[in-house]
Amino acid sequence: MESKSADIQRALIVYVDFNKSTADDAFNEFVQLVDSSGLDVIGSIIAPRQRPDAQLFVGKGKADEITAQVEQLNADVVIFNHPLTPAQERNLEKHMNVRVIDRIGLILDIFAQRARSYEGKLQVELAQLQHLSTRLIRGWTHLERQKGGIGLRGPGETQLETDRRLVGFRIKLIHQRLEKVRKQRFLSRQQRKKNDVPVISLVGYTNAGKSTLFNRLTGADVRAANQLFATLDPTLRRVEMDSGRNVILTDTVGFIRDLPHDLVESFQATLEEVREADLLIHVIDVDHEQRQQRIDEVNKVIEMIDASNVPQIEVYNKIDKYAEQTAHIEHADNYPNTRIWLSSHTGKGIELLRENIEQQLCHNTKPLYLNLPVTAGQLRAKLFDLGAVRYDDANEKGGWTMEVELEEFRLHKLCEEASLDLSQLQSLPARY
Repeated sequence: MESKSADIQRALIVYVDFNKSTADDAFNEFVQLVDSSGLDVIGSIIAPRQRPDAQLFVGKGKADEITAQVEQLNADVVIFNHPLTPAQERNLEKHMNVRVIDRIGLILDIFAQRARSYEGKLQVELAQLQHLSTRLIRGWTHLERQKGGIGLRGPGETQLETDRRLVGFRIKLIHQRLEKVRKQRFLSRQQRKKNDVPVISLVGYTNAGKSTLFNRLTGADVRAANQLFATLDPTLRRVEMDSGRNVILTDTVGFIRDLPHDLVESFQATLEEVREADLLIHVIDVDHEQRQQRIDEVNKVIEMIDASNVPQIEVYNKIDKYAEQTAHIEHADNYPNTRIWLSSHTGKGIELLRENIEQQLCHNTKPLYLNLPVTAGQLRAKLFDLGAVRYDDANEKGGWTMEVELEEFRLHKLCEEASLDLSQLQSLPARY
């Protein structure tokens, strides 16, 4: 029998069910999440409850049951599937005499393992410090004041206050470094817009097959694994379409249900690539029983980062698991959004996706008529740079009456950058 490495910790998971449903999907996802962290799952306890207990989250009786299991199985860590307050976490650790981690701490640990780039490591550290800042009392409950005496007198702070000040300083420093990253990304996006290179972002639930599809479309060798959050750092590749037009394809971190808001805030620099994209490819695991729920969860995060106005292509992936399922395309109710059924693993249906990307980016244009104020000279210049202007003339107010041929969502984004409201600029067809 293969022996486990000595540094692999033995984890007992506690699944608290407030809906009395013990949903298999949510439970299995939680087990897979723990497994993705590299822990050895040695047992699980399901705890149905009406509401969380203020002190121990699960109540005294269930906490005693968990403690008995910890001792019996010799567990190193207990992991809960819900966020815990700092007080609940401390009380549980004192009660069980073992390390206790909540769902947010688990996700942060996985992210810390997967971060490879400078930016990714900064974002993970920021999320960890923000999570830690409310839990700094751990480890210092035995110290009232810093040691006194000759050469050892402190500045009059408790050790806890000193740590909070240092953590606050580090958070501020990381924010400054991430701001530089955002500026670099902004300049790169501006250059791509100037060169008229559209950006397409892959989004979707974690483990839906985004990286496999990314590799299939770009010929890259991004790590693709059957585990949650296999991709953390965003990857960008230039792709030449059949028409000869170049696009930038980005592979982003996968989403998950109840994604912590602090985590979304910490990853703003990365998620800006999604918000500023010209097109989203929403990858969906067609083989999953709860796929509609997962679609809703992804769209919830997309809305959270203000990217809901970006057009989507819904890709129903992994059709190779069904022999009778054919690759095909269908129009969604919210046209021009479309649904494409394909397999990124076998390549079946990839050409349909490439063709639809071309249609979305190249052929989904229409004449738009604008009355630009005199203050919109920079916007007018950008429209000329893009080759979108079909007619241009001065109006009676000193501005310009224009006809442009451009995707409306791209024009909307250009107007936002110029702090203008597109709805107030649009006019009746220009006469010339």
